Amino acid sequence: MIEMLAYDFMQRSLLAAALVGAMCSVIGVFVVLRGLAFVGAGTAHAAFAGVALAYLVGLPPLPLAIGFGLATVWVTGVMEEKGRMKLDVSIGILYTATMALAILFIGLMKGYNAEVYGYLFGSVLSVTPDELGIILALSLLVLGAILAFSKELYFIAFDQEMAEASGVPARRIFYLLLTLVALTVVVSLKTVGAILVFAMVLIPASTAYQLTHSLSHMTAYSVCIGIVCATGGVMLSYLWDLPASPAIVLLATTIFFLSVLLSPKRLRRAGLAAS
Repeated sequence: MIEMLAYDFMQRSLLAAALVGAMCSVIGVFVVLRGLAFVGAGTAHAAFAGVALAYLVGLPPLPLAIGFGLATVWVTGVMEEKGRMKLDVSIGILYTATMALAILFIGLMKGYNAEVYGYLFGSVLSVTPDELGIILALSLLVLGAILAFSKELYFIAFDQEMAEASGVPARRIFYLLLTLVALTVVVSLKTVGAILVFAMVLIPASTAYQLTHSLSHMTAYSVCIGIVCATGGVMLSYLWDLPASPAIVLLATTIFFLSVLLSPKRLRRAGLAAS
């Protein structure tokens, strides 16, 4: 297993996986607590539409992916704020619309473009030094914002109306959360792919939720689980010649079901019921 570290591409892959695993897991805590699971899935497909358009017109994929992702979450936030449509309904409409756009852009391309499909299915083993630098920079930006506004983010995750009544700028913090979700999804596309990226946001945090009642412990557990699953999936893909993205997600899913079976919360409830 040690010999894999002799390869530059494996070093980049493991570092990219660890960064993405940590970032997705941290933002996932707020997504799980706030009930924004569907938002992330819709954002991933919107960002992929941006990637497809970028390759169609010959532009760098990241700026358009960020633009499409941010536009999607901001539009859904505005529609919910104005009371015109519930968040899950508007994101569902944009989810299908942006995926249709992605398919249209791919259909307009002349020939097969493997790089586009790398963003759809994930291609962590092909992360370049420049892409790793971008992942590192955006990871630091997202994690820094979360550290700076952690109290406010936790507050609105539990009760946004109470946060507003307590003087917290809840709407602005909510838009910040949506923005961080979008950036997290976009920066993770190359590693896990648009189809599976939100599993890395949702599963580690959901696993950590099974293990503790403490917010700080939940966040710490989620980060550890995310990093272990991301890097472990890359190692499994190297050792057993597996696609990396499914290996990462399936490893995370296995750990989730084990946590459900061995959850202290579930065992405590079972003990109380028996007594």
